[in-house]
Amino acid sequence: MTPKYQFERRYVGPVEAVIMDWAGTTVDFGSMAPIRAFQRLFAEEGLPISEAEARGPMGTEKREHIRQLCAHPRIHDAWKEVKGEYPTEADIDRMYDDFVPLQIDAIAQTAELIPGLTDALDWMRANEIRIGGNTGYASTMIEGLLARAAEQGYTPDSNVCATEVPKGRPYPHMSLKNAMDLGVQHLCACIKIDDTLTGIEEGLNAGMWTIGVAVSGNEVGMSLEDWQALSTEEQELRRTAAYQRMIGSGAHYVIDSIADVIPCLEEIAARLAMGEKP
Repeated sequence: MTPKYQFERRYVGPVEAVIMDWAGTTVDFGSMAPIRAFQRLFAEEGLPISEAEARGPMGTEKREHIRQLCAHPRIHDAWKEVKGEYPTEADIDRMYDDFVPLQIDAIAQTAELIPGLTDALDWMRANEIRIGGNTGYASTMIEGLLARAAEQGYTPDSNVCATEVPKGRPYPHMSLKNAMDLGVQHLCACIKIDDTLTGIEEGLNAGMWTIGVAVSGNEVGMSLEDWQALSTEEQELRRTAAYQRMIGSGAHYVIDSIADVIPCLEEIAARLAMGEKP
């Protein structure tokens, strides 16, 4: 019998690209802009929603986010009680049109870089790593965000919005488009950093390493000032719960914020150099 040999193709090389979410990951500590806009949107419909409800579908494309909120059992029933019928696709379309200016306004108020991002960008540039950004925001929403971030020193080499691909998160389309725009050859040499569970799923579905951001983003969901005002004990309770959810999502690494990312990038680079895959 002729012996059969199985060859396993392995990548042994550097990190090629890092792809980062926007709100809660690189800007807007606490990912507050979407929440403010969604709560204002539903309040104007006569259906106030809680912050926890507004955060539920976070990371998805914003029209889909509205659709999922309308399908939430409490909101769905409250809509019928207030309006006499359940929400329709026409209602969702109308609400999305109303949402866009609310979101643009909220983004403009929360576009500060998260502390530590500049150091992380410097490390990536020094190591010749290409930088991508992607977001559940529509392209019509982020002109001001891109300009404000650029003023603070952050301009990704590629940026992709959910409205620019066939499907948003958790589908891998945005990260794959980033990779194509960046000229990436090996998806296993890419890293997706995100503060939402659906964003981590996006990166995993794209075959990339993933780093979950637990404290600065949606999982804790507090502004920097409110977070710093908590006692050490309360911070640890919230941090632990957020880490557990991120780990449960399948993230390869979990950190508090982008300020803590460089050791993870160094470790992934070392693992790639040894031929490891995500």
